[in-house]
Amino acid sequence: MRTVLVSARLAVPAVLTAAGLLLAGCSDPDEGGASGDLAVVTSFYPLQFVTERVAGPAVTVRNLTKAGAEPHDLELGPRDVADLGDADLVVYLAGFQPAVDTAVEQEASDTGYDVAPAARLDREADPHFWLDPTRLADVADAVADRLAALDAAGATDFRRNATTLRAELAELDAEMSAGLADCASTDLVTSHTAFGYLAERYRLTQRGITGLTPEDEPSSSDLAAVADFVTANEVRTIYAETLVSPAVAETLARETGTRTAVLDPLEGLDESSAGRDYLAVMRANLATLRDGQVCR
Repeated sequence: MRTVLVSARLAVPAVLTAAGLLLAGCSDPDEGGASGDLAVVTSFYPLQFVTERVAGPAVTVRNLTKAGAEPHDLELGPRDVADLGDADLVVYLAGFQPAVDTAVEQEASDTGYDVAPAARLDREADPHFWLDPTRLADVADAVADRLAALDAAGATDFRRNATTLRAELAELDAEMSAGLADCASTDLVTSHTAFGYLAERYRLTQRGITGLTPEDEPSSSDLAAVADFVTANEVRTIYAETLVSPAVAETLARETGTRTAVLDPLEGLDESSAGRDYLAVMRANLATLRDGQVCR
């Protein structure tokens, strides 16, 4: 049985430790991932979603990050590294997970595939491309091509599945464009700057309380500057996010007399998520934004 390893971000040191996480179980069969000739190991939800949908029942998909776990904190244990070394294909986002970058260099230099070109990354240091559905569709096409290169007999199915997914993502993109086209506020104040690609796609202006690392604590001057921005621009809602403490957003909301809401950056879904897959959670985000930005 051949193995394909799909990975994404890891915001931890590049030391591969055995203190990592337990491997998650197999994916929901309704989303693909039935047993077949290829086995796929994913490390992070958006690439898991794409791979399951593109591969269909021909591929078994297993995810490294437990449901609901913060992918930034993922560590690679010995089994993870062994899987990576045995894989036929390693799909990853270079610069997003230092430990994965190191493992690919050491164990899979001939089989690594960086999705960054397919995702058309153009925001410096911001990896959250999947919050723009059109970029995720391009990655789905690229994954289909890579799977087709491994299994010529399944190539037609992989590419057909990618085409179907692209149509669904285009429908989602149209809904979001229409839903956010006429809002009282286009200033998107978030606990950290994970939503740049979403803001760019739908003509919003993101202002983060902290930067790209959610664990960063803002200084008093940072909080004061964002509070001034909220007041000056009559911002109505400050957005916290799933998997990260809402304390900073709630503090700023109290100081400015605004409310809070929760957006999901879709880094890891579990039973508490607002939907069962990427499409459903993105639509839940749309509903949250329409309410928070007061859209017509």
